[in-house]
Amino acid sequence: MNYEEAYGKLEKYGQLHVLKYYEELPEEKREALLGQIAELDFEVLKYCKENTTNEKGKIAPLAAMQMPEIEKHKEEYTAAGIEEIRKGRIGAVLLAGGMGTRLGSECPKGMFDIGMTKPVYIFQRIIENMLDVVRQAGAWVHLFVMTSDKNHDTTVKFFEEKGYFGYSKDYVSFFVQDVVPASDYDGKVYMEEKWKISTSPNGNGGWFSSMSKCGLLDIVREGDIEWLNVFAVDNVLQRIADPCFIGATLVNGCVAGAKVVRKNSPDERVGALCLEDGRPSIVEYYELTNEMKEAKNADGSPAYDFGVILNYIFKTQELEDVMDRQLPLHVVEKQIPYMDEEGNHIEPEAPNGYKYETLVLDMIHQVDNCLAYEVDRNREFAPIKNAAGIDSVETARELCRMNGIEL
Repeated sequence: MNYEEAYGKLEKYGQLHVLKYYEELPEEKREALLGQIAELDFEVLKYCKENTTNEKGKIAPLAAMQMPEIEKHKEEYTAAGIEEIRKGRIGAVLLAGGMGTRLGSECPKGMFDIGMTKPVYIFQRIIENMLDVVRQAGAWVHLFVMTSDKNHDTTVKFFEEKGYFGYSKDYVSFFVQDVVPASDYDGKVYMEEKWKISTSPNGNGGWFSSMSKCGLLDIVREGDIEWLNVFAVDNVLQRIADPCFIGATLVNGCVAGAKVVRKNSPDERVGALCLEDGRPSIVEYYELTNEMKEAKNADGSPAYDFGVILNYIFKTQELEDVMDRQLPLHVVEKQIPYMDEEGNHIEPEAPNGYKYETLVLDMIHQVDNCLAYEVDRNREFAPIKNAAGIDSVETARELCRMNGIEL
């Protein structure tokens, strides 16, 4: 993109202030700025005055396939899942764009060491869980690792230095999550530096479109990968490409599946899988009304008793269809570092603008059906979100110990 083209694009969106310092920039910085202008989607800025996420429709419970029923069909489901893995039809997508800031680390979150007597990294635990499946099926599962512009190089180097923790590097592909501009309350983009627009990741709902933008759907299509299991980096006990989960979703004719755990209280900070206007959806913990919390099923059990753990499987054709439609855009108030009028770098102490995100939970509402698949939270749910307290390094270590994992 040349200067005239950049000027035209910025003028269209009312962002000409981006070029304020252009004339004083050295050539390489000019090129970097023009390249960023070419890449960024300024269309999101029109939503600064309105969140595209609508009010929830009619919410109703969605029954989960519970562990006793899963156990009854375990052999059938597992065999079906293993067959899919052996045919190369299963891929896995690790969402690993975050940093370990809340854990007191300046490294990517997956590099955090939870070991006590030896190094045990979050990435390592995930790979060890995947290797269990590889050994069980006798076949590799292609792993796509989503990084961010802030942690990509560090993450790739870490995997290389650790020999991919025993995983075949031929079945690991890294890609960078797409970013969108960050703005003030009037929809004007902030400048991080004279040659750089402030940006933020496009939310965890942008993982599939980011894969597409990075050209990785070629691997999916050429390899006939029909299902993608997407999961978050912070749960060190989760089972990925779980044959029984895959088989249960497949055998029951579903196009998506979500692993869920029985909530430890009605107020636990996890979203609940439900129906919204007859389609699968997720109601966030803060959206649950007292009436929903007290609602009961016919057998007397709580109606919204199962929480999602960000471990989903989608049919890839469904994902391509979803990508062709616009996911709801969440406009989130945040603290955004920026450069002021005098060129000084400012770290705000309070929210000063908006970031624009799509969420993976909205992808669930775009598909016709979704299997809610219960797992034992003590065996598959050890999230590390905090340095101490609930869902912390401490609680994850204790759960690993309970499951016989050496730390």
